[in-house]
Amino acid sequence: MNVSLVEIMSYPFMQRALLGALITGLIAPSLGIYLVQRKMSLIGDGIGHIALTGVGVGLLTGSNPVLTAIIVSALGAVAVELIRERGRTSGDMALAILFYGGIAGGVFLVGLAPGKGSANLTSYLFGSLVTTTPADLVAMAVLGACVLAVTVGLRPWLFAVCQDEEYAKVSGLPVRALNLLLAVMTAVTVTVAMRTVGLLLVSALMVVPVAAAQLVSRGFAGTMALAMLGGVVSAGTGMTLSGGFNLQPGATIVLVAIALFVLVALAGTVLRRRRRAEPAQVAACEPPECVLDS
Repeated sequence: MNVSLVEIMSYPFMQRALLGALITGLIAPSLGIYLVQRKMSLIGDGIGHIALTGVGVGLLTGSNPVLTAIIVSALGAVAVELIRERGRTSGDMALAILFYGGIAGGVFLVGLAPGKGSANLTSYLFGSLVTTTPADLVAMAVLGACVLAVTVGLRPWLFAVCQDEEYAKVSGLPVRALNLLLAVMTAVTVTVAMRTVGLLLVSALMVVPVAAAQLVSRGFAGTMALAMLGGVVSAGTGMTLSGGFNLQPGATIVLVAIALFVLVALAGTVLRRRRRAEPAQVAACEPPECVLDS
């Protein structure tokens, strides 16, 4: 390389790209853990395709594509949640509608957009971190803070709803409001990640760090913290590698996240084999958390 990595990362546009990647790596798993808990890991892909229609609306009308993507994807996420709640169609059917309707609408609208709409569409499909402007970075930071405020601040409530909706209703929690809020936050997260990894890869950054964290942690809070840490490490490492070797940032970040998952899985397998090979030891009994009077 003719230019050192330190020099490359000293450029303002690379610094903005790195900050944007770190924001996405932090918030995507914090939202994704709830989707995994609800067995809706692919909802990010569906909403990403709906967001593509929003991008098409923005390009066609000359509006900000990010803003129109947020509005359209949020409306789509709310519609799917209401359909799922009322049981009018199954979850996979709703996802199929999102997949095909969203991408068809996006391609159709982009085809009608004047100028270089198709060329601009590629940056939203696969991410375009190096073109992140200061205004984009501020918007990502604000939206990311909103997502974290919901996913971390309302964690006990959201966990209860994702674990057992009927029990949450009996407990007096506003289940419908929480489900709709989670749907809107999913749309916001997808839109933020659109600049980082692109609409076609956004679901990977939501799910893969969570899957890796589940291999080493059983508690929900611990899994969430490890998933967010894994997302930040994947985003930072992927962005650094893409800058140093002139790679596509979004794909590199996702591949690093998958590599991290594979490493954790292999390490867990090795540790389990070693434990089986060691002589069995009698585990000390832990004191009970409470004792009932006889």
